[in-house]
Amino acid sequence: MTGSKFSLFLVASLSALSLAACGGADNVASPGEGAFPPNGGGGGGGGGGGGTPQPGQPAADCPTGFANVGTVANGTLRACQLPSKIIGNLLVPNRAGTVYAISGRTDVGDDRGADPANPIPGSQQGILTIEPGVRLFGSGGLDYINVQRGNQIFAEGTATNPIIFTSRSNLEGNSGADLIGQWGGIVLAGRAPIASCPAGTTPPNVNCVATFEGGVALYGGNTPADNSGRLRYIQVRYPGFEVQPNKELNGITFLGVGSATVVDHIQVHNSSDDGMEFFGGTVNLKHIIITGADDDSIDTDEGWRGGIQFLIARQRANGGDRVFEESSAGVQASLNSQPKIANYTAIGSTRTGAGDIQILNTGSGGRFINGIHTTANTATACLDVDTASTQAAAPRWDSVVLACTTAFRNDTDIDGAAAAALFNAGTNNSSTHTSTLSGFVNGSNETGRVATNPQAIYAFFDNVSYIGAVRDANDNWWQGWTCGLQTGSSC
Repeated sequence: MTGSKFSLFLVASLSALSLAACGGADNVASPGEGAFPPNGGGGGGGGGGGGTPQPGQPAADCPTGFANVGTVANGTLRACQLPSKIIGNLLVPNRAGTVYAISGRTDVGDDRGADPANPIPGSQQGILTIEPGVRLFGSGGLDYINVQRGNQIFAEGTATNPIIFTSRSNLEGNSGADLIGQWGGIVLAGRAPIASCPAGTTPPNVNCVATFEGGVALYGGNTPADNSGRLRYIQVRYPGFEVQPNKELNGITFLGVGSATVVDHIQVHNSSDDGMEFFGGTVNLKHIIITGADDDSIDTDEGWRGGIQFLIARQRANGGDRVFEESSAGVQASLNSQPKIANYTAIGSTRTGAGDIQILNTGSGGRFINGIHTTANTATACLDVDTASTQAAAPRWDSVVLACTTAFRNDTDIDGAAAAALFNAGTNNSSTHTSTLSGFVNGSNETGRVATNPQAIYAFFDNVSYIGAVRDANDNWWQGWTCGLQTGSSC
């Protein structure tokens, strides 16, 4: 985390503390009109017996299992706090006049170990279920959801009623292009294989486990189809936090997460670190939007071998580094990271000093299909391939176009010519593309490109006949459940 990121977080944290000091549990000062409607997201029941409040009024109480910690949003919403550890089944119901507070590290279950057939003695399972339309918030960087190995989260919104994870500052009305790092984010730990093992252990191996940055969670094992639950139609707004120097929470962090986990229609907005980071595992994702990440949009490491299809990654003007950082630090070539990304539109940052749109380093491979790289930043390149070890499991691009002033980064080890040779080894690629995107929606130059069938490369992918994330103006998979993408829409 840079000094500027930490300063932004510190300001937000002090603001939250000063708000809390303004009164008792039922008197939390508000800085102004909220970014949410007073009772947004419907008015379902869900226990508590307080009746249905009138619009603009807080619920009278909280459902069973939640602590009543007062009101927020100028007294219009009842804040019901999740327990610090969730054991058994906890339902977060959608109730009128109610939002849910994440206070500190909120564990879902105990770590149950790497072997599902032999859970750690005495460990208890937790299952967190969140109804469509629910809003949850953290007040500072150390407020985050931590789903431990052997436990599950079922957070399933809908296209018209997404689940929103955000900060209290945002709930109180604050937003903006450069607001970042307001709370911790979501961490999912699983039992799928990872590639950075303890000394003397060779993956894949049930004993190949690791500890996440900052000692948050153990992860890894040898269960490729491990299931950490389902995430659908979710916004994660203003997350990210530096737990220790150079050790950060991201918008969503995937730690050895398995392929039976469902992740579909997810937006991460203005994370102070990466939008999503993958440490090993086999999890697959579809319909992903990363906007405004202050570091990388997508960061992959430790042998992640899953895939993402239909990805809009757009960095903001005044922040951000790379769209993709793909690494395999400390991993032998046969076990390197092999990310598979199809039908993506990657829009780089215009910030002075921003990184190139895509970098592959420390031996990462991967397959990249039907992609668009573009930026208005004349100082950044579309593609940077580093380290000769990458050649051992060479990455490949098919039906990918580059629309940058500099197509290939000419640096040491693998220079621009060698990177170009790798890129040109694929089919239907162009390093001299002229973008006609309307925002992130394909224009005529994109529509005219020959696509590659992603399903022929990876069975999880759909067979489509176009490049990029959004085929044309009639392709509306991203509409209705997102924020900040359409003109006049904000988060």
